[in-house]
Amino acid sequence: MKKETSISRRDFLLKNAALGVGIGLAPGLASATGRLFTSKGQFTDHGVASPIGQHRGVVATTGRNGKDVVLLWLFDHRGGYALLMIDAETGKSEQFEMPFTPGDAPYASILSGQNKLYTLFKGQFVEFDPVEGAFTFSHATQGAAMSLTEDDKGTIWAVSYPGCGLTSFEPQSRKFTDYGVVNKENWQQYPRYIAADDKGWVYLAVGYTASQIICFDPSTAKTHSILAEGERKQGLAYLYRDQDGSVYGKALESDKDGWVALYDGKVRRVERSPQQPVPYISGSQALFHKDFKSGKQVKKLDLVTNTLTISDPVAGGDKELKFSYTSDGAIVMGVALGPDKTICGGTAFPMRQFSFNPANGEWKNYDAYGQFNTVESDGKHLYVGGYPGGFLLRWDPSRPHKKTGKVQEPGNPAYLGESKPDVYRPFKILIHPERETVLFSGGPAYGVTGGGLVIWDKKTEKMEVVPDENLILNHSIMTMLALKHDLLLAGTSTTPGSGGEKKAHEATLFILDEKSRKVVWQEPVIPGVQGYNDLFRLKNGNIAGFADAQHFFIWNPEDRKLVKQVNIDKELGLGKTVLEQGPRIFVKGDRNNVYILLRKGVARLDTKTYAIELLAESPQPIRAGGTYHDGKVYFVCDSHLWSYGV
Repeated sequence: MKKETSISRRDFLLKNAALGVGIGLAPGLASATGRLFTSKGQFTDHGVASPIGQHRGVVATTGRNGKDVVLLWLFDHRGGYALLMIDAETGKSEQFEMPFTPGDAPYASILSGQNKLYTLFKGQFVEFDPVEGAFTFSHATQGAAMSLTEDDKGTIWAVSYPGCGLTSFEPQSRKFTDYGVVNKENWQQYPRYIAADDKGWVYLAVGYTASQIICFDPSTAKTHSILAEGERKQGLAYLYRDQDGSVYGKALESDKDGWVALYDGKVRRVERSPQQPVPYISGSQALFHKDFKSGKQVKKLDLVTNTLTISDPVAGGDKELKFSYTSDGAIVMGVALGPDKTICGGTAFPMRQFSFNPANGEWKNYDAYGQFNTVESDGKHLYVGGYPGGFLLRWDPSRPHKKTGKVQEPGNPAYLGESKPDVYRPFKILIHPERETVLFSGGPAYGVTGGGLVIWDKKTEKMEVVPDENLILNHSIMTMLALKHDLLLAGTSTTPGSGGEKKAHEATLFILDEKSRKVVWQEPVIPGVQGYNDLFRLKNGNIAGFADAQHFFIWNPEDRKLVKQVNIDKELGLGKTVLEQGPRIFVKGDRNNVYILLRKGVARLDTKTYAIELLAESPQPIRAGGTYHDGKVYFVCDSHLWSYGV
């Protein structure tokens, strides 16, 4: 068995679908600020940006003494860290820490016929017994389960991301079996459906680059796939277990036809399926099973107000209960300076938006339209590029918040449009300094290779999407800035959309004529790197940049040649830069000072000699970048907003 591998916060965000019902505030969260001094300045912890957690699956079931209880997986910036059990009669809650170090998150779970809750993430398969009120089994394996099922003998099956690893657990004998990878691809697989027929065969449906259905024989541990290359489609295959004992599937869930019946490892084409699924209490991270055996139901679970509402259809009426839990706060994607001189940004899982006023220490925190990947100000508004869907918002933090909607009366932030599938995860927003345009770029949709460029015209309020085939095929733009004469300099990434196939071998810099939408120059510049993370225009006209979070370079846009290149990790011992979906590595200060945010601390760039000086090591690793205001560089450490006085 392979050693368990950890997953970074960035990896989690890149793979996770924006699903989930209910988010919440942890009333006991330690969010007090503190001050730490160094020899060259002052670090200040301004507190948790959004002191909120999220559930990753909710199940109504039976606990001790036949009581109705609600089980939910808890998640915050650390990853999946605990299971919460709430008494549906009193609201009393118990929090059970995961039997392993927090990280990654549940993407699927199942409540078995024997009333045990299972999940698999961070390379750990676990069983929780609500009657005993304890984790009763744990076993190391690989990956994170994207789907789980229970066969007719009561065996629990799980299939995991990213390698399509298959495992089984027999509750009676307590035998755990790891079958390893059962389907090989050159891209990360999302096996979102699993089912077993009444003969014991197990079937898996995977995506996204090319859908596939796999048949697995537990008696021999052998597999075979059923979709020929010409039948595979970009997206996710689908299947389910029917009450007739067979499993039915098709190449895409959205297909109207193309059904196959799967039984005893054999495949039969059928015109339609019976559509009588065997009911399982199982699903993705959005699982919300509301029905108790007593007949009562979970009507609402609100982790923001810590309120559980129970409905009793027999007796009539609802009962509202208060519960408690603890959290370390949500993931902060990055921060920017708003036009009202507040520090603004957004969090992920749950999706929140916030602003912090340095003048008085006031925080404002609201439900967000989605994940705020990158934020920039034009002096009047903040523009937000977000996931999922590659949406663009316009936010005025000086005005009251109003819920964002696509078709309703404009909110604040106002919805301007979206750009999927060409841009699904924005990496960079560029507010053109000379034109009335807002540009943003990023990674494409699930299973897609190559991201586009989006141009929003402020005057006409129209959006144009330039696909990757008109830019650099199979690349995505990670960073960009404006040059002279309507030219844009862009740096690419070779990373495809989640579940997509990587086709480019190295990242490149290129110059685009914004008027003609034509690429007029391109070159790898630094051979072998996979992503240009951030670019910054210096006062002397040269461009400073980072690639692969460690290759620092100076590039002259006039002769299009490198002036300097150094590996700050291997050659300077500075480690790597921050690296989020919207990196914000370079921070412009006053008096032409340029700061660099490293994982280990805050550095300053000498704009004449191009030397990098580490000013101070941060008390905590810096996770996301930053902005400058009134003598301080602001940045993110996990769920906290910090600043360093320069």
